[in-house]
Amino acid sequence: MRKQSGVAIEGAGQERRCNLQAIAGVFLSRDDAERAFSTLRASGVSASKTSLLTPGDVRRQFQESPDGGLSTGPTLVAPLLPGVGLVTGAGVLAIAILRAAGAAIGAVAGGSLEDGAEDLPEEEIFVYEDVLRKGRSVVIVLAEDGSAAAIIRQSFLEQGAEAIDAARQAWWIGLRDAEGDHYSASGRNFANDEKFYRLGFEAALHARTRCKEFDQVSAEMASKLEDLEQQYPGAQIEEAFTRGYQRGREHFQALCDERAA
Repeated sequence: MRKQSGVAIEGAGQERRCNLQAIAGVFLSRDDAERAFSTLRASGVSASKTSLLTPGDVRRQFQESPDGGLSTGPTLVAPLLPGVGLVTGAGVLAIAILRAAGAAIGAVAGGSLEDGAEDLPEEEIFVYEDVLRKGRSVVIVLAEDGSAAAIIRQSFLEQGAEAIDAARQAWWIGLRDAEGDHYSASGRNFANDEKFYRLGFEAALHARTRCKEFDQVSAEMASKLEDLEQQYPGAQIEEAFTRGYQRGREHFQALCDERAA
């Protein structure tokens, strides 16, 4: 396969597939999420581009009604997330997210495990996990371009959803005081270093790096640090980032231990 201008080209005469952008809305309940999903479907958004993650075991398939009601494609229940337990994933992207987060997924009725993998929002998965721990649900839609993404975001807003960026900030606010105290106890200035400490913390929760020591992903982390140093010339980044990464690992391990207990 060769890539050209952000489009994957399988071969002569085959269909082109543009890179899609995952847009997520966080809902207080599964019912709210399903209503939002139905609204999107009624507006013409394809079921194949829409997925749902909700805590608990939803013992039914999401089937499409004759009038175009709820349908999210393949559905599974995964005993997955630390601090959550069972999670229902409906739609190919949701299933790809569950697998990336560590679910042991076998055969999936109605979809391939490879479906949705190329559109996986890996940097947001830990936020989805936190949302699910709080008993909320997430609807994720694949937008073809910026215009479609704006329409989807507006639809989520009108349906009462919280944006994923706001959910991410709420996640950090819940940790910030304890992390600030821990970091300051080492004699360093958390107010100055918080940005880079947090980036390191989040890097440890990334689906590809969680549960790995810093030196196990040293090449990837070195590249990230280099990018940050170019973005923030003159800033002291490495120490704060590395300490944040270690604390992020400890945080995730504590969640795993909690689930085991």
